[in-house]
Amino acid sequence: MPNMTLSIPEEIHGLMRKHKEIRWSEIARKAIVNQVRKLAVMDKITSKSKLTLKDIEEINEKVKKGLHSKLNE
Repeated sequence: MPNMTLSIPEEIHGLMRKHKEIRWSEIARKAIVNQVRKLAVMDKITSKSKLTLKDIEEINEKVKKGLHSKLNE
């Protein structure tokens, strides 16, 4: 299995050191696997899409405007 090195902020590292009983590498591994699986599903769904980047940007703007209006009610 390949290895990966991660950099984390000192503050977080200090908190992690207080809990040496936790296998932090296992938590990181599970989080990475979970995210990669989500991306695989997304790739499978979007591979069949005929939307262009412009279409996506337009939809994104409409959603943002709709949310903004709803939050300001």
